[in-house]
This record gives sequence, C-alpha cells and structure tokens, in this order.
Amino acid sequence: MESFNLQQFNSDMNINWTPIFAATVCGTYALILIWKWRNNQKIQNKILNARKRRDKSLQLAEQAVQQFKIQNPDFESSSIVSLSLSELTGRLQEGSLQPDAVLHAFMEKALEVNKNLNCSTEMLMESVAQLKDINTQKKGLLYGVPISIKDNVGYKGHDSSCGVVGNLDQPVVMDSVVVTVLKKQGAIPFVKTNIPQGLFSYDCSNPIYGQTLNPCNLQKTSGGSSGGEGALVGGGGSILGIGTDIGGSVRIPSAFCGICGFKPTAKRLSGKGISSCVKGQKSVLSSLGPMARDVESVALCMRALLCQDMFTLDPTVPPIPFNQKVYESSEPLRIGYYENDGFQQPSPGMARAFRETKALLERAGHTLVPFPPLRLYEAFHEFFCKGIMADGGCTHYSHLKSGPIDPCIWDQATLLSVPGFIKKILSAVLKPFNLRLSASLKAITGVGSVAELWRQHADIEEYIDEVIAEWRRLNLDVLLCPITGPAYNFHYCGRLTCAASYTLLYNVLNFPAGSVTVSTVTEEDEAQLSQYKGVYGDMWDKIYVKAVKNGVGLPVSVQCVSLPWQDEMCLRFMREVERLTAKND
Repeated sequence: MESFNLQQFNSDMNINWTPIFAATVCGTYALILIWKWRNNQKIQNKILNARKRRDKSLQLAEQAVQQFKIQNPDFESSSIVSLSLSELTGRLQEGSLQPDAVLHAFMEKALEVNKNLNCSTEMLMESVAQLKDINTQKKGLLYGVPISIKDNVGYKGHDSSCGVVGNLDQPVVMDSVVVTVLKKQGAIPFVKTNIPQGLFSYDCSNPIYGQTLNPCNLQKTSGGSSGGEGALVGGGGSILGIGTDIGGSVRIPSAFCGICGFKPTAKRLSGKGISSCVKGQKSVLSSLGPMARDVESVALCMRALLCQDMFTLDPTVPPIPFNQKVYESSEPLRIGYYENDGFQQPSPGMARAFRETKALLERAGHTLVPFPPLRLYEAFHEFFCKGIMADGGCTHYSHLKSGPIDPCIWDQATLLSVPGFIKKILSAVLKPFNLRLSASLKAITGVGSVAELWRQHADIEEYIDEVIAEWRRLNLDVLLCPITGPAYNFHYCGRLTCAASYTLLYNVLNFPAGSVTVSTVTEEDEAQLSQYKGVYGDMWDKIYVKAVKNGVGLPVSVQCVSLPWQDEMCLRFMREVERLTAKND
C-alpha cells in the first residue's frame, strides 16, 4: 500500500494552512476572552447582589427603628446604649427595660456606626420576629440582649462569606451551635460584621463589602479578622460580639479598637457552624471568643455559653461549666512576664503601657517573674506558618482566586500564587538580607508528605509540653505580655505577619488569652518612633514604624494568658488588670 504523504496531499489540494492556523488561534483567544468576560460579569453580579442585600437589610432596619419611634414617642436610645452589660441585663430582668426598646436602640446605634465605619455585612431582621419568642420565655442570662456576630458565624438563611466571592449566594441551612445557645439564653443576634478576605489577615477589608475603619481614628484599620466586631463594639453599636481567633483575630481588633477580647482554649466553645477557608487544618487551632467593652461582659458571655445546651448540641465540647469561684478569687497571683518577645520589638507605646501595667500589679501585691518565650523563632515559622500553610497555601488560595484580590492582602496572595520551588529559591536568595522573610517563604511552601505533617504535629506537642514544664517550674498562675499595636495605617497588616508574633504563639500553644486596654499613645511615644530599630533592623522593622505612625490618642493594650482549660483564671487576671488600670486613672 502506498504511504500517505501529507506534504504531497497539501500540494495536490492546494491548501494554505497559515490563515487556517491563524484563524484557529484567534478564535481560541476570542473564546478565552469571552469566557473571562462572562466569568468576571458573574463575579461582579454576585458582589453587586450581596451589596444590594446588605443595603436592603440596612433600609429595613432603619424603617423598623423609625416605626418604633412613632409608636413610642418617649423612646430615647442614648440612655440605653450607654449602659454596661451588667446594668442592661439587670434592668431587662427586673422589667424596667423591655427587649424591643433595647433591640431598636442598638439597631439605631449600629446603623449610625456603620455609616461611619462600614463594619456591618447584614442586619439580621429576624431579630425583630425573635422578640415574640423572647417575651414569652423571659429567661436566660442574656435575656433581651442584642448581640453582633462575625460574618463566618453561621446564622440560618444568611451567607457566611469569609469575604470571598465563591461563598456568596450559599446561605447556611441552620444556626451555628453558638447562635443556638445564645438564643436559648435570651440573646438576640441582630447584625453580622465585616472581615478581611479569606480571614487570614489582621486587617479588615474584602472586595465584597470594602474596608472597615477604626472607631478611634478613621485613618486607621480596625484590625482583624474580627475587625467588624471590633469596630462595631468599639463604636458603641453593639454591647457584645462574637468573633473567631486563629492568630490574634479576636485580640488584635480588640486592642486596635480599645475594647476587651478573649480567646478561650480551643474547643471550650463549640465551633460547629463556623465557616473557614482552611477546614481540616489541625496544627494551629482556632477559637470562638467574645468581644465587649469590659471584662465582666466577656465573662458573662462565657457563663451563658458554657451551659448544658452547648454540651448537648455539641458533645465534642468538654462539659465544663464556668467556674465562678476561680473568676471571683482575689488571691495574689504569681505572674510571668516579658516586654519583648525577641522577634518583634514592641512600639514605644506598647512597651510603656506594658511597664506601667507591670508596676501596677507589683504594687497591688502580685509577684512578677521573668518568663521569656521559648524558641519563638521556630514556633513562628515551623509551627504557625508551616502549620496553617501545610498544603503550600493551595486551599486558602483557591478561595481567593474565586474573585478579585483585595489590596489589604495583595502581598500575601501574591506569595501564595508563586510555585513552591520558586519560593524555596527566593528563600535562599533572601537569607543573607532578610532572615525572617527568608524563613517565612520557606515555611509557607508547606510540608512535603503526610509523614512530615505528622512529625510537625509531634513537634508542636513536644513544644507545648516544654512550655508547660517551664511554666510549672516557675510555679506561675498567669502570664502578662504585650499585644501588637497601636492600630495600623491601611494596607500594612498584610505586609507585617511578623508583628502578630505576640498573639499567634498562644494559638500554637492553645493557651487562653485576652486583650485588655490599659493606655493610649502619647506624644512622647510618637516621638520615640524615630529611634525605633527593631530586633533585626530588617525591612519588616522599617515597615512597622510606618504602620503605627500617627497613632497619638489610639488605645494600647496588654495581653493576659493562662494554661489550657484555665479560662476563668485568665479572665480573673484580665479583670484585675482592668481594675488596677481604672483605679490608676
């Protein structure tokens, strides 16, 4: 049989393949452009619809407030929203205040705060209907108290977007356990609050709802990832909020916004129904935690949540009720402390506020014992960064790719998009110039195998044992240390993961920790920034100065820590710091 000759066939058929090839390439390119355009249109429509839902809920809330005012001409919201939580619950339970008045008062205040700070993602208008159930039951530690919840806390019929487009138009089918328990305790969830895109940032901006501002200074970020909660509570639009924390996400926005935030031991409160962009990650544990104006409000929330309803709804939560005796104890404490973790030098305001708090505690009769962090450099890179990015960041980045990347996480997203082998090359090249950045790049390439992941888990367990052994050798009750601050200028949080070293350590260790505001930045603190050198004197230390610049008047906090499952001891210590600070003013 004669063999087929393509060249002879082309010649015989007189076919010119050049225009055919060009047309094919152009057609394929055109199809790709059309597909990209249509996909972009779908994304933009999703974002637009989410914003419309938010705007509609805000309008409905405003209408509800106006209607309530018409029906109740003597209604005055300012006298209600100025009450402390303990005062508010007392008046609700004695009947001198009614839940409908309280709800509409906070709804009005939240609307006002949101106009200035852009901290809400949706008003939960089911809260108005919930009033009927509240009035028939009239029970619970939080009877009639309006509560705000972070975007990723599941509420039936509403999105838990985590700030990513791919999670829009997927309303959850049932309340999270924490929302269910809050309702059983008489609380009224009435608003969802803003978060950063993907939740892995201590800024608070996303392409759907935009940037949340700081209630203490509109030129600063509110912090994150529970930044909407921090802004709303700090601005007076909520008396009690629920956030989540995997590296400081409750404590940092609380510090930035001048409120109190508490990260309990992981699993002390149920995480069922809480959304995340890295479900299944076990190296570093996330915690659900309350945020409020004062420690007593946070403690009341913990008392309300640690009840039989939670233990029944989520049997994986240890059935340990709140230990009021430990919380109310007034025995002198043996307190470990460190002013500088050796990884990120605190700002002048942070350092001063810490030293003043330490002196107050010593004068009050407590014993202060030096307790610097153990192996923090390794804990930061090998345990935290490598732990939460064990897959090289693939899972997290897959959520970010579903829509536009927000400027506040652009640096992080860019690094995650780089192939692992290039990160390793960059790490080697940068090592002589920026040791921390080099180590971070190497860490976020992740682990290479299941065996390596197991070794990492074992290393973290050994590290926890080592820290606890040293804690017990020194016979400590609690620990005092700084927390990053004051609030940053916009778009710096994503460039300064290093500054979260003060908070993320206690997620690695799974120690309960809380933030308590103790001071504000002074003119002298600001002036001393010009002499700030940092621990390493590298690019991150220079950027940090720019991040905290122009912070006069902003709140500064300290961090209180205790051993796992001793959450009440941590809260008791927080209350003592708060009491001594108030007494010293």
